[in-house]
Amino acid sequence: MAADEQPMTFEKSVQAAIELDAPLNERLAVIASAVRRLNSDFADAVDRLVARLREQGAGASAPAPGDVMPAFLLPDDEGRLVSLSEILSHGPAVITFQRGHWCPYCRLNAIGIVEAQQEITTLRGQVVVIMPERRKFAKAMKASVGAQFPFLTDMDNGYALSLNLAIWVGAEMERLMGLGLDLPNYQGNSSWFLPIPATFVVGTDGIITDRFVDPDYRRRMDIDDLIAALRRAR
Repeated sequence: MAADEQPMTFEKSVQAAIELDAPLNERLAVIASAVRRLNSDFADAVDRLVARLREQGAGASAPAPGDVMPAFLLPDDEGRLVSLSEILSHGPAVITFQRGHWCPYCRLNAIGIVEAQQEITTLRGQVVVIMPERRKFAKAMKASVGAQFPFLTDMDNGYALSLNLAIWVGAEMERLMGLGLDLPNYQGNSSWFLPIPATFVVGTDGIITDRFVDPDYRRRMDIDDLIAALRRAR
C-alpha cells in the first residue's frame, strides 16, 4: 500500500471534518465514521448508550419552545460570574451545552459556531457555551477553537441537572472512556455524569424560541438552523 493510501488516523479524520465545507452534521458524521472504523467496539457501545437514553426519554422534559429559560449564574473561563439576564440584555442568545474539551464532536460544534460568528453578531446574537469542566479546561477549549464568546463552568452539572439534561454514561461507557480520559480530573468529581449537548435559542424576553435536544451526542443543531432560529428570536 502506498504511503498516501494509509488509513487515516483519528486525528487526521477530525482535522478533515474541521476542514470540510459542509453542514455541521455531515462534518460530525466524518468523526463518527472514523470512530466506527478504528474502534467498532466503542461505536457499538455508544449505540447501546444512545438506545438506552432514547428508551428512557432522556432530554425530552428539558425546557421547550415557549418556556422561560431558567436563570443561571455561572463562572466564565476567566472566573467572572455571568448571568442569563446579563447575556439577554445584549440580544437574543444561543445557549449550548458541551460535554468537554476532550470531545471532538463538541470541539467541531464550537468551531462551527465560531465560523458563523460574523452572521451571529449581525443579528445581535450572543453565544454561551456551558460545560461541566474545571475552568482551566474550559479556557483551553475556548482558546483551541478561537472563540470570543464565554465558556461557562457548570460544576457537578448542577444547571444541566435542573434542566433534565444530565445523564450518567453508564458502567460500560465509564469503563471504555476511562481507558483514555480522566473525566474525574476534568470535572472535579467522579460521578461520570455528562450533559446532553443541547442548544437553546432564547429571545431577549427570556422565552425559548427553538431548541435542539438529542441524546445522541454525535448530532447537533446545524448552524443554518441556529442562524434561522436567531432571526426568529430577534
